[in-house]
Amino acid sequence: MLLLMLLSLAAWAHTYHASIMELRFNPAKQRLEIALKVFTDDLEKGVSHNQPKPVTLDQLSRAQLDPLLLALLRREVQFSVQPGQPLPLTLVGLQKETDSYWLYLTAPLPTAATGVTLRHQLLLGLFPDQMNIVNLTANGQKQSFLFRGGNEEQELKW
Repeated sequence: MLLLMLLSLAAWAHTYHASIMELRFNPAKQRLEIALKVFTDDLEKGVSHNQPKPVTLDQLSRAQLDPLLLALLRREVQFSVQPGQPLPLTLVGLQKETDSYWLYLTAPLPTAATGVTLRHQLLLGLFPDQMNIVNLTANGQKQSFLFRGGNEEQELKW
């Protein structure tokens, strides 16, 4: 009985799967600045994929964690200006919150880029209800995009 109550409580605490990305075009540095918020348990499932045993984020050092996070992000979140040529992502930091993590990244842009193609399929293979929300700020304008199964790639223009 206690097990059923605990399982019900766990399901109630986290009943949807979503990520939020705050994306900024920085023209002075000619790069994208990315802040990505993901629920801890979802992120752990994502980085545990293809690992010999499940990964618990707060039990790893940054030296152990960073390559796992980058591998997941490079596989599932790709920015490109030209088809088939993803921009390199650099993980510049992370911040743990109560039940989530903020991941901070940058991606260099070629001079005169006026947009990117974003393929954002983060955790879509693990959770059928996963939603990835992207808020883009560029040249004083704000735009929002929603990425779900069947809609993993979109053009972001500024």
